[in-house]
Order: sequence, then structure tokens, then C-alpha cells
Amino acid sequence: MLDVQALAKSYDENHILHNLSFTVNPGEVIGLVGENGAGKSTLLRILATIDKPDNGSIKLFNFSYETKRKNVRKSIGYVPQDIAIWEELSVKENMLFFEKLSYASKSESQLRELCLEMNLDKWYEQAKTLSGGMKRKLNMAITLIHDPNLLLLDEPTVGIDLKSKKEIGSYLWKQAKEHNKMIVYTSHDMDEIKELCDRIICIGHDPFYEGILAKSGKEIISI
Repeated sequence: MLDVQALAKSYDENHILHNLSFTVNPGEVIGLVGENGAGKSTLLRILATIDKPDNGSIKLFNFSYETKRKNVRKSIGYVPQDIAIWEELSVKENMLFFEKLSYASKSESQLRELCLEMNLDKWYEQAKTLSGGMKRKLNMAITLIHDPNLLLLDEPTVGIDLKSKKEIGSYLWKQAKEHNKMIVYTSHDMDEIKELCDRIICIGHDPFYEGILAKSGKEIISI
């Protein structure tokens, strides 16, 4: 379980996050919504151990972020909004390169199977020739090489075609429900949020998002 308690983050006089508390259980997909600047990406970066909060505590499976950072990082997969792949390398070469940097060792056949599970079958093509949706899938596949328990995704389907968006959504749902992963992700696509998420966290008590999501039938947490 991911347990976040009284989390706060400020930049100078700008209070981005204030007293955030929530939990995420294995098998859950949690959506983060809110206007630009509300703190969604900041929260994901803190949960990914890239940034540190000013106050509060976070535990992942009883490992404290403050005292067991290395243990925590081995269980996290973080996909930022900006795609981070080697454009000149093929899909195969990207996967093999990042496997060397991963916490887990995987064979070439295992890496290829991971891509195929996401309907990424362009194994020998250079990354720069891939569509936006295929690049997003490759970016995500790289993050999943070490089989993390907690997936943190910042706008994983932004700017891609509907088919790829549906395939990524279906894959994330399967990871949560069949493999007991915890998934936290941001999106401005409210239809996607309503369809995919078990619970929805609205940062900033925004009545606009709260109103849109009110009839979704999903639990909405405003923080």
C-alpha cells in the first residue's frame, strides 16, 4: 500500500501542495485531476522520489521514503510527460540499453514480450520513425522492465490517437486488476479518467472538475 500523510510542498511563497493525505491499495487505479499548476506533476515527482516534500510522510509497503529511499525506488515505475527514449536507436536497442540500467535482469525475449503485450510490434524500427502512440508505449515499456509495484504516469496518453489511447488504458487496467499493481496517473481526458479509474483525486477543490466527475459513480477525493 502507498500511504501519504499530510504532504506539503512550496516553491518560495507559492504553496503547491498543502496537507495532502490519501492511500492507494494494490489493484487500484487512481486518477489525479485539477487545473494546470494545481500540483499534479509535483505530486507525482515527489511520489517518484525525484523531489522531496517540505512536510509530511510517505510509505510504500511500510518502507519510509525518508529512511528507505533505495528500497522504495526499486518498487516504482515513473513515466514523465516528456518522452525519454533514444530516437536514433531501434525499439530493441532501446529496451536492451535500458535493461542494463534497470533493477532487474531480463532476456531479449522477455523484453520483446513486454512490448508485444502493449501492442508494440515495431521491434527493429528506429524510435524516431514510430508514431506518437508507439513512442508512448515504448516509454512505458522501458519503465516496466523491472516490474514495479507502483506505476506513476504523467499524462501517458496525451497527444496520441484514440486506438493507442485505448490500448494503453486497457494495458494499465490489466496491470492493476490482474497483476495487483498500484497505478496513479494524471490526465485532462475526463472520459478516460471516468472509464479507467477506481477513485479520483481532485487537487485544489476545483468545482469545475468536481462537477464533471460528480455523475461518474466513482469516489472523488478533493484535497
